[in-house]
Amino acid sequence: MENQSAETQQLTHIDEKGDVRMVDVSAKPDTERVAVAEGSILMHPETLALIVEGKAAKGDVLACARVAGVMAAKRTSDLIPMCHPLNITKAKVECAPISAGERSDGRVGIHVLCTCGVTGKTGIEMEALTAASVACLTIYDMCKAVDRGMEITDVRLLKKDGGKTGLWERQA
Repeated sequence: MENQSAETQQLTHIDEKGDVRMVDVSAKPDTERVAVAEGSILMHPETLALIVEGKAAKGDVLACARVAGVMAAKRTSDLIPMCHPLNITKAKVECAPISAGERSDGRVGIHVLCTCGVTGKTGIEMEALTAASVACLTIYDMCKAVDRGMEITDVRLLKKDGGKTGLWERQA
C-alpha cells in the first residue's frame, strides 16, 4: 500500500470545527488487525554485558521489559487520549541484544520488537508503539543506576495489516 500525502488525508481525530474527538467506529465491521513496532535502547557495552549476563542489580531486565511492554499495550487507551480501549487478542514483546558491529555507528544495546493483534473496529498501531516505548523505558529504569546516558531511538511502526486500508509496511 502506498502512503498518502498529508495533503490528501483528513485528520480523523479533529472534527469539522477543529475540536478533538474520539472517532466513532460503531458502524465499522470487526476485522483482524495486526501491528508490528520496534524501538532500540543504546547503552555502554558494560551495561549490555550486565543485562546479557543477568547481573543487573534489579533482576532480569529483559523479562521485566517484555512483561512491561505487554502491560503497556493493554493500557494504551489510558495513556493516549483519543485511543479506543481494545480487547487485545495478541501481544508479544521480543528483546534482542544489539552487539558491536551490528549497527553502522558501532553502538550496542537492546532491540525491542512488538507485535499486537486484535479483532475489532479500529487499528492496533498505538498499542504496538506504546509496547515498544515502555519496554525500552523499562530497560532504562532498570539500568539507569549504572548508565544514565542510555538513549531510546528508532521507535516506529514497521507494519500494520487489516481494516479498510489493508496492509502498510515500512519501506527499507
